[in-house]
Amino acid sequence: MEGEYIIQLTMRQTHILEIIQSLGPITGNQIAEKLNLSRAALRSDLAILTMSKLIGAKPKVGYYFIGQDLQKLKTMSFDTILVGDAHSLPIVVKENSSVYDAIVTLFIEDVGTIFVVSEGNFLEGAISRKDLLKAAMGGKNNNELPVSIIMTRMPKIILTTPEESVLSAAQKLLYHQVDALPVVKAVKEGENTKFQVVGRFTKTNIARLFVQLAES
Repeated sequence: MEGEYIIQLTMRQTHILEIIQSLGPITGNQIAEKLNLSRAALRSDLAILTMSKLIGAKPKVGYYFIGQDLQKLKTMSFDTILVGDAHSLPIVVKENSSVYDAIVTLFIEDVGTIFVVSEGNFLEGAISRKDLLKAAMGGKNNNELPVSIIMTRMPKIILTTPEESVLSAAQKLLYHQVDALPVVKAVKEGENTKFQVVGRFTKTNIARLFVQLAES
């Protein structure tokens, strides 16, 4: 049906579900032993399965199966959901803003990362909470210190696009250990390509999507 989203499980997640369905309730350590992996290696898989309402968990009891039929789950495709269907509005400051302006923006908007843009909303940099904390502890006048001094510049910023799958963008968040990706559209200017910021994709977007999947 239009508007419904479906999940594609990895082979390991499917195997975990099969173990929980046949042996549950079972602890994370027991699952890890059966897969010959560490408990830490399974943390993200178990979190995804729990947030998706496919399994439940009880302290001192373990994981138990509450999901749909596994054969149906194996045919589902999470790759069909695009970033353009799930991203949030971008939170930005202009490249001539001060560090103080960036701190105020970050706390007012309650986000972990803000993006620095030039005229036309073209991406120039990214600033994290850690960057702002370092600047605040540096002893300089943050009203006069430009954000360009502390920001991570292109091309070191990890990007996503509205056409990329949510699965692929989520993998970027995990692999690069960042809490937000700028969602951009490429714009050609002569021989150069600039990236216009049209949104942001975060771990919150992923969590919200899992809730929508579970409710549907």
